[in-house]
Amino acid sequence: MSASAELKRITTATLQKLKSSGEKISMLTAYDYSFARIIDEAGIDVILVGDSASNVMAGHETTLPITLDQMIYHASSVVRGAKRCLIVVDLPFGAYQSNGDIALASAIRIMKETGAHAIKLEGGEEVLDSVKRIISAGIPVMAHLGLTPQSIYKFGTYNVRAKEEVEANKLQKDALIMQEAGCFALVLEKIPAKLAKEVTKRLQIPTIGIGAGGDCDGQVLVMHDMLGLNKDFNPRFLRRYLDLHQQVTTSVSKYIEDVRSGNFPNDSESY
Repeated sequence: MSASAELKRITTATLQKLKSSGEKISMLTAYDYSFARIIDEAGIDVILVGDSASNVMAGHETTLPITLDQMIYHASSVVRGAKRCLIVVDLPFGAYQSNGDIALASAIRIMKETGAHAIKLEGGEEVLDSVKRIISAGIPVMAHLGLTPQSIYKFGTYNVRAKEEVEANKLQKDALIMQEAGCFALVLEKIPAKLAKEVTKRLQIPTIGIGAGGDCDGQVLVMHDMLGLNKDFNPRFLRRYLDLHQQVTTSVSKYIEDVRSGNFPNDSESY
């Protein structure tokens, strides 16, 4: 049994112990009570209530439209379903970029109104003031570097980030800045595996990779992607563990057939 499985509640300190012992950290997104309960009971270390809810739950093209109120709704649902894992909530676009006061107010709302354990935000030195303000209030912060989806219109593409030396150097600098500011972990998204390995070795805090190779201290995927609910998203880093899209389609089709034929409900399913 792993160190994380022996504990009743995963904390930020647990993640640090896992890094120190060389045990990998598992993280998945969730957005509702039912899936959060299943994932938590399966033994996941961290649930991320991601702003990817904007895509997979609301059908938006990007993560930008989702609001703080909507993130609080999803996070509250997840907290009610998960009893053991660490729950991290994304600060949505516009909730922290402008200044530290707004960032702190947004983070406080999430912590007070959801019962979650930490927040995550995107960016490096440019959001340092916000990070410091939030951490100074006693709120744990997970940082996020590399491909940062809230900046998609700045990048103009979802291609791999930090392939060039200048951007790679900035990412390494930002990673150290976030650690020094007090962040408890760092997500590295869609960057070269060699760079992710270097950052992971330099940092004392855990790194969580998505499209960043196997040398990060942990991995995260969007739940809808790894369960095969979203069949149109096919990046190289995604491994599908289930074809739930096909299974649901088959089940619904069978239900329709049974209703139309009069086979459902049968006598044993009636009062």
